[in-house]
Amino acid sequence: MAIRKATTTWQGTLKEGKGNMKVGSGAFDVPFSFATRFGDQPGTNPEELIGAAHAGCFSMFLSAQLTNAGHPPARIHTRAAVHFGRDDTGPVIEKIALTTEAEVPGIDDSKFQELVAVSKENCPISRALAAVGEIVVEARLV
Repeated sequence: MAIRKATTTWQGTLKEGKGNMKVGSGAFDVPFSFATRFGDQPGTNPEELIGAAHAGCFSMFLSAQLTNAGHPPARIHTRAAVHFGRDDTGPVIEKIALTTEAEVPGIDDSKFQELVAVSKENCPISRALAAVGEIVVEARLV
């Protein structure tokens, strides 16, 4: 079993403090703050990283499904929109919307949509995010 690691350091109060997120592979080391999470200051935030992880996982899972069905994709491009809101207990991810465009030679839309649905339900990140109120995927062949 693979174990992936990440670290975060936060210094200071919620609103005035700042932090840094780093992945174990060293691929990135990025700052974040209250303003990058709840405002529009340049920088990243946990929700943006969840969106990137979900889009990447979904695309890879869909690629595997398409390949196993005899239709290896030439290209899959997925965008994630993570809807960050508030409920009775505080901030919450309310919805994740994935939008996918795929170039898949020789597949009809019906089979493609079937494999999209399987990928939406079964990619590891979708499964890990089961507590999110709504996960939707809009997918089209190009």
